[in-house]
Amino acid sequence: MADEGAIRVVLADDQMMVREGFSVLLGTQPDIEVVGEAVNGREAVEKAVALRPDVMLLDVRMPEMDGLEATREISVAAPETKVLILTTYDLDEYVYRALRAGASGFLLKDASTRQLADGVRVVAAGESLLAPTVTRRLIAEFSRLVGEEAGPRRPMRERVADLTERETEVLALVAQGLSNVEIGARLLVTESTVKTHVSRILVKLGLRDRTQAAVFAYESGVVVAGGAD
Repeated sequence: MADEGAIRVVLADDQMMVREGFSVLLGTQPDIEVVGEAVNGREAVEKAVALRPDVMLLDVRMPEMDGLEATREISVAAPETKVLILTTYDLDEYVYRALRAGASGFLLKDASTRQLADGVRVVAAGESLLAPTVTRRLIAEFSRLVGEEAGPRRPMRERVADLTERETEVLALVAQGLSNVEIGARLLVTESTVKTHVSRILVKLGLRDRTQAAVFAYESGVVVAGGAD
């Protein structure tokens, strides 16, 4: 039985076995409660509005409305709900676009119980789920595609100019998937100092979380696509 104040989760996937499997896995966690399920993107938006869950676990490929559009609508209609994208592949074109639409991160469907539960906790706490090895490649790949079409946009470059040299450095490391502890070790500063830098970056750039900051870093040219590895 979930504790009072447990993280409330809605599962959205068109495959019943996937929904049931994740529901069972999360049901073993005392601080997480599955409060609803959805079989397509449209229903996911409706459940987000009606139930106001803390986290929506959302498949990217669903009928009626895909995960991309559902993420975009949930971000507007239920902004307090954090979207955690589920995908079968570590490089999925829809995932990057979902991150741009407002998702806070993603998990592979073969994630272990611990990875799944920890992912829900991280996103519910207002952090982003950026796997250094997977998300970095994904963002870099699709930022490259965006860059080939348009290149860094001028308004973005102007916004970067508002950052200090150290903040720009921290932003680049966030985009590479490093945690606050890892960034602190790289820059020889404390974790709390890194947290302060990240908070200021988000405020100055008008971004919601680290995921948006990472996407912004690639699209603005702070980090060159393909140059993070």
